[in-house]
Amino acid sequence: MTIIEIKGVIVMNDYKEFYEWYGIECTSPNDVINQLPSDNSPVEIIINSGGGHVDAGNEIYARLRAYEGEVTTSTYSIAASAASIIAMAGDKVLISPTAQLMIHNVSGLVDGDYRAHTHEAKVLEGYNKAIANAYTTKTGKSEEEILQMMNHETWLSANEAVEKGFADGVLFENKIQYIASSYAILPNEAINKARLMMKDQTSTSSIMKDSITKADFEAFKIEITNLINQSKKESTLKPKLSTNKRKGFLF
Repeated sequence: MTIIEIKGVIVMNDYKEFYEWYGIECTSPNDVINQLPSDNSPVEIIINSGGGHVDAGNEIYARLRAYEGEVTTSTYSIAASAASIIAMAGDKVLISPTAQLMIHNVSGLVDGDYRAHTHEAKVLEGYNKAIANAYTTKTGKSEEEILQMMNHETWLSANEAVEKGFADGVLFENKIQYIASSYAILPNEAINKARLMMKDQTSTSSIMKDSITKADFEAFKIEITNLINQSKKESTLKPKLSTNKRKGFLF
């Protein structure tokens, strides 16, 4: 059986290199797609993720649902937010006795006047209903009930996940398991700055050509790491959306 691990922040394919540059564990759709066997043999998806970008989570979910072989999703620590969508993709959904599953509403930021905010609210509501389909398909619960659970940011223990239909069974109950962890989404400003700093230094058009040294890179990485650590402590990290708003939605 092929084992594919989904760990850290769920990110879009074109964001992955920036997260890795900061040393942040992450998983993109291509990480999963490229490991799916060509012979449609069984796969096990091991999940330990606090979530991330909603479109990335949706793509992984759809790819696993479309896979013709048997898919087992096993949550070893946490499947929260976008990662909980991925957990629902299994033909068999299992969860460790020490793990948790969490579902909640999609969130995002938008600039502009009241019309922009009103429009964005409708878009977010649409995302919530679309995502609810993954949970209703698995559990058999109504859309109304699932949306209420999402509104209240519902956390489920292993036994609760099984009782409510989000999981089919509990893994190896008599063994010591892993500790759940949380992840920080990089601020969009950090990604944009990293993108600039990572440009080819040999390019004659690069304004960074002669000014960026290894020490500059390290200092900047330390600065962002401190920012992330502080944000995690305060639990108030709210990344700014990219121009492509759909890529920026967090879940």
